Amino acid sequence: MLDDHPYSRIASADLLRLNNYQIIEGETTQGFSCGQVVEQVEKVAPDLVLMDVNLTHQNGIELCQAIKHSPAGQHIPVILTNAMDDPQCRLRSRASGADAYLLKPLERVELLNQVDLLIQKKKLTESVAQIEQVLFRLAAVIEERYAVGEASITCSQLVAGFGQFLGLEQGQIDDLVFAARLHDLGMIQVPDEIMLKQGPLNSTELDCVRDHVHVAATIFEPLAGRRAVGEIMRYHHERWDGSGYPDGLRGKEIPLLAQVFQIIDIFTALTNNRRYKQAVNTAQALEILQGEAQRGWRNPEMVEKFVNFINKNSTEGSLVQQLH
Repeated sequence: MLDDHPYSRIASADLLRLNNYQIIEGETTQGFSCGQVVEQVEKVAPDLVLMDVNLTHQNGIELCQAIKHSPAGQHIPVILTNAMDDPQCRLRSRASGADAYLLKPLERVELLNQVDLLIQKKKLTESVAQIEQVLFRLAAVIEERYAVGEASITCSQLVAGFGQFLGLEQGQIDDLVFAARLHDLGMIQVPDEIMLKQGPLNSTELDCVRDHVHVAATIFEPLAGRRAVGEIMRYHHERWDGSGYPDGLRGKEIPLLAQVFQIIDIFTALTNNRRYKQAVNTAQALEILQGEAQRGWRNPEMVEKFVNFINKNSTEGSLVQQLH
């Protein structure tokens, strides 16, 4: 809690302590710089920061923005308080990343409701993040089962670069990178004797492999904030002419991010060794993609853009170095 008005700070602190919250109090009259406050927040890692807008030696809105831009503070909820109902101040507070804006004197029910809501939201976010880390590790274990040596270039490196090349929004790029790290998660249900088989798969084995898109999409159903990732996982084996799986989508019925992702997925699969196949070089992989576009399997415009992206990076230097 940061408030340079002692009576206001003490009243709020006592109210929160009565509801079993542990409070660390501070004021900028002690000479704390913005950097020192952010450093202390990162060190203590509080569940929430309650801070006045009008501090003696700091601007509360700017301080909130500094906290939200720090690696450790970006997920810590911040409540800004103000003695005046200033619409412009309220707008600037929201722009700074503040999670709530309350007027003084703080009303007991409103304060406690906001504090409880934001802390519970933070804990839920942390739980989801932990679940995602478990999924990342599980996906890495699955990848290690079938990889031969270290990948020359990874799917996540390519999707980030290609997404920027296409001018996608950052949220879309984040979803593509997330999917790149986890898209083979559904392979957990495919037996090794099928995945490592040298010859062609029979119809039963092929159905087993194809079912991995359902498994991966199902895993992400409970994660509302990752619905786009679930769509990528489910539809990245659809074909432009409708001959793909699982739903036989055709053309622009296939979600845009799934169209983007499938091209990169094919390219990285072709250019990296697997226990059941040898890698091809970049030029050969691009020829295969262009051939699939001519057959009607891929969006020809998207394939052409990908070829231009690869050629642009290749002519400017090592593709791997360009994407790091």
